[in-house]
Amino acid sequence: MNSARKSPKPVVKWAGGKRQLLDEIKSLAPKEYNTYFEPFVGGGAVLFCLQPQNAVINDLNSELVCMYKVIKNNPLGLIDELRELSNNVDVFNYIRSLDRNHDEFKKLSDLKKAARLIYLNKTCYNGLYRVNANGEFNTPFAYNKNPLICDANNIISVHDYFVRVDIDIKNTDFEKSVTNAQTGDFVYFDPPYDPISLSAAFTSYSKEGFDKNAQKRLAKLCIDLTDRGVKVMVSNSNTEFVRELYSAKCFKIHIVEAGRAINSKAEGRGKIEEVIITNYEV
Repeated sequence: MNSARKSPKPVVKWAGGKRQLLDEIKSLAPKEYNTYFEPFVGGGAVLFCLQPQNAVINDLNSELVCMYKVIKNNPLGLIDELRELSNNVDVFNYIRSLDRNHDEFKKLSDLKKAARLIYLNKTCYNGLYRVNANGEFNTPFAYNKNPLICDANNIISVHDYFVRVDIDIKNTDFEKSVTNAQTGDFVYFDPPYDPISLSAAFTSYSKEGFDKNAQKRLAKLCIDLTDRGVKVMVSNSNTEFVRELYSAKCFKIHIVEAGRAINSKAEGRGKIEEVIITNYEV
């Protein structure tokens, strides 16, 4: 596609997005590496900032992964589909309800699933992707006047990036997604954060959630990757639990401040300390 090349940016607003920390992450990232892995890619802010030439991206959210694959393979069809959708509460409720019948939802084309995700993200309250215990999207309509439902220029920019580099898009467990990582590669982990309080334990980006045992499994994986000569960076909350998980000598803990733009409650927004953990000298 021969559009004027623009730097891609996230297509959807995603909880835990790293736009505000891109300068810190970029300055702490290794200057040279072979393949870039991002097992919790989410909205892809770090991916689009670094723009590696060889990448493996992954997310457990199958609808998000579907969206990325559609952008890579059929961006114009996606743009046409989005342009048909209006910012209307009745349309929103119908589109949102499509996953209530699980069997019928599975029959939807990837194109329609991708358009649905973007549409709901742009028109739901606070851009908050949230599902219930059955994996059904349950954020209400936002009643915003003029949301940009179809950012065609950015969809094309993301497509252009995907087709000019070597990128593998996966939908699997985070540990499986880095099976092929080897010496000289770089893995950036941005998991659902360890909650700083019980009320902050929002992990409903997928119905499976991400608990303390998953955090422990991630930390162990980081040690295994270190032993394999892989460069590792991890973002997380600045909690005692996280600092203890990464207390091994191979890890360096960098404290940064970030603003939380997405939260279901106003008191959960604002500046908060986070950590960026690396296993290499910066």
